[in-house]
Amino acid sequence: MPNNNNGYPSGLSAWTTVVILMVAYVLSFIDRQILNLLVEPIRRDLVISDTQMSLLMGLSFALFYTICGIPLGRLADTRSRRGLIAIGVLFWSAATAACGMAKLYWQFLICRIGVGVGEAALSPAAYSLIADSFPPERRATAISVYSMGVYLGSGIAFLLGGLVIKFASAQGDLVLPVLGEVRPWQLIFLILGAAGVLFTLLMLAVREPVRRGVGAGVAVPLAEVGRYIRSNRRTVLCHNFGFAGLAFAGYGSAAWIPSFFIRTYGWDAGQVGIVYGSIVAVFGCLGIVCGGRLADLLVKRGHSDANMRVGLIAALGALPLVVLFPLMGSAFWAALLLAPTVFFLSMPFGVAPAAIQEIMPNSMRGQASAIYLFVITLIGLGIGPTAVALVTDFVFADDKALRYSLLIVTTLAVLASVVLLRMSLQPYRESLLRLQQWNPGSVADNPPARLKPA
Repeated sequence: MPNNNNGYPSGLSAWTTVVILMVAYVLSFIDRQILNLLVEPIRRDLVISDTQMSLLMGLSFALFYTICGIPLGRLADTRSRRGLIAIGVLFWSAATAACGMAKLYWQFLICRIGVGVGEAALSPAAYSLIADSFPPERRATAISVYSMGVYLGSGIAFLLGGLVIKFASAQGDLVLPVLGEVRPWQLIFLILGAAGVLFTLLMLAVREPVRRGVGAGVAVPLAEVGRYIRSNRRTVLCHNFGFAGLAFAGYGSAAWIPSFFIRTYGWDAGQVGIVYGSIVAVFGCLGIVCGGRLADLLVKRGHSDANMRVGLIAALGALPLVVLFPLMGSAFWAALLLAPTVFFLSMPFGVAPAAIQEIMPNSMRGQASAIYLFVITLIGLGIGPTAVALVTDFVFADDKALRYSLLIVTTLAVLASVVLLRMSLQPYRESLLRLQQWNPGSVADNPPARLKPA
């Protein structure tokens, strides 16, 4: 039975699509986040610094992820979204396996670039598929369930890494056919690459929904996309950079929290992986789903800017927590405060892409999503981990001062998000009205009359 009388796919078909896409997102985040727990063995084997390691964790991946995301987002608006995702999964899985065979720093760097290029195909196409599978009042929840992959993947990465490190401490290096002797961290990348290749078979169960909404089925020139985004520039800038601040805090802290526990409290990597991985998987998923449910509830109560409001609530909730958890005198209290910190920092990342779907014509959704991902990934993943490392290496020049680097970087980022997301509410409501007035080839240069707060 369809979801409603507007011809959306059946509930079973729609949620099957969401679950399969979420599994793809889980795999992608395991591939990109597993490095965060493997800092010490990789640094030792490749003989590199914190700053060089941060380039592997962040910038090398993020730079090409963001650059390739925009043309791939345009393909998502005009070609088979299912096929685009399947090709992307195969590409990043091969690059992940290649990471496990890297012997030198530059080889690892190139492989990480390959992971970024492949993963750039996923989310713009996935957001578009989900937006065409659910009516607006259920869309934020559906995209939030898909976005749970961020936290399931990150949590599994830490748990998997922690368990493998514990196993490896007893077993030592392994000898594999053809490849010869491999380190435990290299084995993880080889296994993940193989899992990704097998996953592509699941994409056969995804069905392309009919494109719907304003602009559905309209081939829009790139210049028209640019004009429409410029006409909504206040909304787009406040939205993208507001959520990028939270991504900066999230990625910057996630990259170094395992090392923070190891250096500050004397934990071993296996212990950190199990504890922090559990926190991320449980509280990250709770936060992102609660954010989506709260947004859908606010929509039903008449708040057209609900997605942006949830982002602001999340930033305000995270602010005191990012100040407190690095200063705790014991690992127990730091871990305890991390749970609500992860909850609030995860809340916005289902509603943020949902907000983009609501203000863009159907034929521009993939491209607008790619621009959003460009900004939050380049700033969050590309700069966040490196910013923490730079403060540690060049401001304090002391590995033990990592807690203060985390505090400074994450607090400033969350403060910036509070300001920008508060500024975004009125422009966002204006963009919703502008969408209803849009016709292909005619983008209003003047904003609509200002709306009263919802």
